[in-house]
Amino acid sequence: QVQLVESGGGLVQPGGSLRLSCAAPGRIFSASDMYWYRRAPGKQRELVAGFTSFGTTRYAASVKGRFTISRDNAKNTVYLQMSNLKVEDTAVYYCNAWSPSQDAWGQGTQVTVSS
Repeated sequence: QVQLVESGGGLVQPGGSLRLSCAAPGRIFSASDMYWYRRAPGKQRELVAGFTSFGTTRYAASVKGRFTISRDNAKNTVYLQMSNLKVEDTAVYYCNAWSPSQDAWGQGTQVTVSS
């Protein structure tokens, strides 16, 4: 079973910043599109940002201009830099590595935005 290791969540005040990290096994990372999803209390899981293996990125409209996804192929790690955080960004954030042959998920990391 593929294991993705997430880190970087926590409590931050509105307007603050956090950076999430997700490390994957090298053979998985290089072949996968990497995504960040989130699930807020009482809501469905939603796609936050993605970075394909070909180098294209995508963002949810709600985070565009505030969040930046990047991937370090040498470290087999994808990052989500979150700035100008809002209360509505509070959620459990999940890392996903997708390819036609596999679909792996991290355990999730809690992000809480509160004053």
